[in-house]
Amino acid sequence: MKQIAKTAIIPQLEEDRNDFLKSPLSESAVERIFETTNITGLAIYNYQANTESMQNFLQVGTYGSYTLSKVTSTKDIGKTFFSFDGSFYEFTFQTSTFSNSYIMAVRLDSSGLQEKTLAFVIDTIKIMLLMSLFVTAVLMIALGRWLLEPLLFMRESLLKAFKNPENPDIEPSPFDPKDEIGAAIEISQNLIKENAKNLKQIKIASEDKIHQLAYFDTLTSLPNRTQFLQTLNDKIKKAESGKLERIAIIALDLDHFKDINDSMGHNVGDAILRGVAKRLRTSLPESVMVSRSGEDEFAITAPLATDINSARDIAERVATVIRGEPFDIFNESFQVRASVGVATFPDDGSSADVVLKNADIALNRAKEEGRDTIKEYSEDFDRAVQARFQMLRDLRDALEHNQLDLFYQPQLDLKSGKIIGAEALLRWWKPDNSKEGGSFVSPGEFIPVAEQSGLIVPIGEWVMRKACEDALSWRNEHGIDIRIAINVSAAQFTQSDLVSYTQKVLKETKINPHHVELEVTESVFMDDINHTIQILKDLHGLGVELAIDDFGTGYSSLSYLRQFPIDRLKIDQSFIRNALENRDDEAIARTIITLGHSLSLSVIAEGVETKEHEDFLIKEGCDEVQGFRYSRPIPAEDFVKFATDYTGDLKSFAK
Repeated sequence: MKQIAKTAIIPQLEEDRNDFLKSPLSESAVERIFETTNITGLAIYNYQANTESMQNFLQVGTYGSYTLSKVTSTKDIGKTFFSFDGSFYEFTFQTSTFSNSYIMAVRLDSSGLQEKTLAFVIDTIKIMLLMSLFVTAVLMIALGRWLLEPLLFMRESLLKAFKNPENPDIEPSPFDPKDEIGAAIEISQNLIKENAKNLKQIKIASEDKIHQLAYFDTLTSLPNRTQFLQTLNDKIKKAESGKLERIAIIALDLDHFKDINDSMGHNVGDAILRGVAKRLRTSLPESVMVSRSGEDEFAITAPLATDINSARDIAERVATVIRGEPFDIFNESFQVRASVGVATFPDDGSSADVVLKNADIALNRAKEEGRDTIKEYSEDFDRAVQARFQMLRDLRDALEHNQLDLFYQPQLDLKSGKIIGAEALLRWWKPDNSKEGGSFVSPGEFIPVAEQSGLIVPIGEWVMRKACEDALSWRNEHGIDIRIAINVSAAQFTQSDLVSYTQKVLKETKINPHHVELEVTESVFMDDINHTIQILKDLHGLGVELAIDDFGTGYSSLSYLRQFPIDRLKIDQSFIRNALENRDDEAIARTIITLGHSLSLSVIAEGVETKEHEDFLIKEGCDEVQGFRYSRPIPAEDFVKFATDYTGDLKSFAK
């Protein structure tokens, strides 16, 4: 459009002209330009540069439509402007036809420009598409025979190999292997055949490896529990089909093996396991099968000649093999002991699972009775296990159906005689069909079961919440503002987030933290000193008081005791009850009181049953007491009555 405009305007300029202050176009020339082109407006400027710093631009003529482009400096020359709706287009240009140049701003009608451009683009695309289709068709025809058919043949071969990779049924290649495509097909077929061969080899090796992993222990290379049961089951079936053969089944557990792993590391533990496996395998006859049935457990089966030996004899030999000589590992000598359980087929079971289970039951009894011993299976063991499982089921039901309750035993200050606390003690009322409607289960029966099963954790959490709620209600409703002592089990201390749960209970019940005392047995403190100290510090940071329960019965180190942020020592009741008759117990009780005071701790004695016990403790300077002399553990409502009726005088209690 620019070029057309310039071509139309420049020939119409008057060539011989001296007056540059007038337009170089005549009226007739302008009319011809407007009639023959799409120019709709003109603005003509005369340009004179008097000096380098002064420029004059004088408009000498305007024609047609008004032009938006203005020329005020040389920077405006060459500028263009396209209207937003596309109806017109303006540009400026300079002509050098005269000695003094003119600058013209030209407006052109561009209303049809976009349609023409779009039509041109569409025509161009159509032509390109037609050319592309033509080229594609030619290429497809030319490449179909050379490339497509070989690729389809290769694809068919690969699909057959995919469906049956181990035995692919592929056809020989009809293409020339000297050709690049034919050579590629030949290589792919060779790879398919080689892959099938490798898969067969891998499958065989994998099956062997899977069998090894499924039936043998990776550390000791002994048969595992699965293989042991399968072999034992085969022996039992063989014995049942012919002459009934007696078989000894021995379950063996290395004593305190976890301590070796924890203290010396798993490398030492693994070396000991390998040593035990090797010693058992080489010391026992070939007819004896040795397997590793657990982390530190082994199972052994041996045929028995009735007239020669018994299962007990085999077990004695196995125990002697292990304890006979120390194991030398990494320049260290380890004396290993083992607990052994013995069962006999068919006396103690008619199937592999049952007789091995009974051997495990005997093993557990051996561990319960002090370890490093041999126990032969007895039906009494099984009944005890069943009773324990039934107790556990009943205890779960008791927790779910609110059969558990808390009794409270008062704690008194020996100097003032006031009630300063109460220990929360768990009780279980088990309903039955008797005349009384039920009976209490002794804590000595169900608490060990709860601790062994881990059920003590949710029970302990329930105890903490219930005790805090009761103590808070006593203060709000009866004005009884005392400390509540709550026992914390070893499982709570190690398995649960005790600090977080305690904080949650304190926040939800809104009880004063200083009115809550957590009692932990002395033995729990020594399991993991660093972990224990951190938990105790976190609990003390919540504001609760801490006490060591049953102090004197464990193995506390005094060097660690002074690091514990505790508030109170609780003398075990066994020392108090015998203090008047046994000088050793008297000395222990006196020493604990002195030790507690030297560490700025309060000392409370439990098991106070007589006035003589009380006098002894007053004489020795004990701070607090609890026991049957003052009250047995009683329900919450009875404790409220006891606290409100008590006068605060220790002499009011009967002798």
